[in-house]
Amino acid sequence: MSDRRALLQTLPAIDRLLGSEVLTVLEQTQPHVLIRDAAQQTVDVLRQQLLDEQAPIPDLELEAVARLVAARVAEMAKPSLRRVINVTGTLLHTNLGRAPLCSDALQAIKAVAQGYSNLEYDLDAGKRGKRFTHVEELICKLTGGEAATVVNNNAGAVMLALAALSGGHSAIVSRGELIEIGGSFRIPDIMAASGVELVEVGTTNKTHLKDYANAIDDKTALILKVHTSNYRILGFTEAVSGEELAELAQQHRIPVLEDLGSGLLIDLTPFGLPREPTVREALKSGIDLVTFSGDKLLGGPQAGIIVGKRDVIDKLRKHPMARALRIDKLTLAALEATLRLYLDPQKALQQVPTLKMLSTSVAELQKSCEVLLPQIQEAVGAAADCRIVEATATVGGGALPLAELPGRAIALAPKDLSLNELTSRLRSCDPAVVGRIQDDLFLIDPRTLNTDDEAQLLQALQQVFTL
Repeated sequence: MSDRRALLQTLPAIDRLLGSEVLTVLEQTQPHVLIRDAAQQTVDVLRQQLLDEQAPIPDLELEAVARLVAARVAEMAKPSLRRVINVTGTLLHTNLGRAPLCSDALQAIKAVAQGYSNLEYDLDAGKRGKRFTHVEELICKLTGGEAATVVNNNAGAVMLALAALSGGHSAIVSRGELIEIGGSFRIPDIMAASGVELVEVGTTNKTHLKDYANAIDDKTALILKVHTSNYRILGFTEAVSGEELAELAQQHRIPVLEDLGSGLLIDLTPFGLPREPTVREALKSGIDLVTFSGDKLLGGPQAGIIVGKRDVIDKLRKHPMARALRIDKLTLAALEATLRLYLDPQKALQQVPTLKMLSTSVAELQKSCEVLLPQIQEAVGAAADCRIVEATATVGGGALPLAELPGRAIALAPKDLSLNELTSRLRSCDPAVVGRIQDDLFLIDPRTLNTDDEAQLLQALQQVFTL
């Protein structure tokens, strides 16, 4: 231990390190403060290694330590938020950013981001305008609503609607719809934060129209219907339809708000997916207001879309919370571009990535695997066995929880590498590769693999298996 302590005196000083040839060159491309921080961290790590009798003695030569600093700078210089190659087979993977955007949306973002825009300026009238007008007409045309507005996400949309329509009063909700989804979005908590008193009716599995009718009193300002998008109650169940709720609410002159969550605009049953209510169908039933997400089944950016009757929408726009939750210009540009594709449903199915992934057939996935398999085999060599297997993808993002998307995947069975080590190495690639382990195999699901990412996937696999 005494020898190790003596080596502490040979650790290069920070200023001496910064003057090394390696770091002097690095100063031309990286900020000085970043290099200095990396140098200090590197020296601290080396000091701890010397004090640890179990650790190997590191090379303390000046240039050797400088190279360690340079490597640390490279890691520190990487952006925290960066692109990931998704081969998990989960389409709307919340942890991976949910819906990828279509090319039209990306172009729209670039056009708006690189200069000024008419975000809140009416070019025809030459005066101040409203930002929601850029998408309101599109939303109404696609859903049949009278008016629409947009906020930063669906949780915000629900919260704004609750506060504007029933703040200081009560709202009625079925016990079977008091859901919690990711990120601690709990209906009872959202209602409390909005200043709304929760009135629960019915039971977990059964709620009748009379339950709502019996709960209405002088304090009732709203009926809330929540689509249980992230789970299902099966078996002995009963729920009240939108038509029945709308009729009851009209009799008592109170509005009905339905949180549809996923926001489906196109019927996907022709592709073998479970029946889900569309936004248009919900509004047609007589519901006053519908909220839904932009980055789920719609396949656009994160946004909370609110559509319904004009007088109800007007109340939301005037509420102080509307400004706090307003959508930004880049999201608005992406949302408008995505919605425009829906004017031609066939075009949307081909160009909106989420819809394209949802509608991809097993035969198409088989063909993709057959093309990709020999390339993967060449990349990994003899280090892993590769084959095509049957695989089921999931929608994710709290959408279509019972949907199983049959397909094909390429399975890797490493010979000298554990699956945990394989996934760890793939995550450290640039871009990172995220897949899934199933039946002691690493699966690469082509359903969520962007064609533009195939070359980098192969490069990552080659890198990982040749370390």
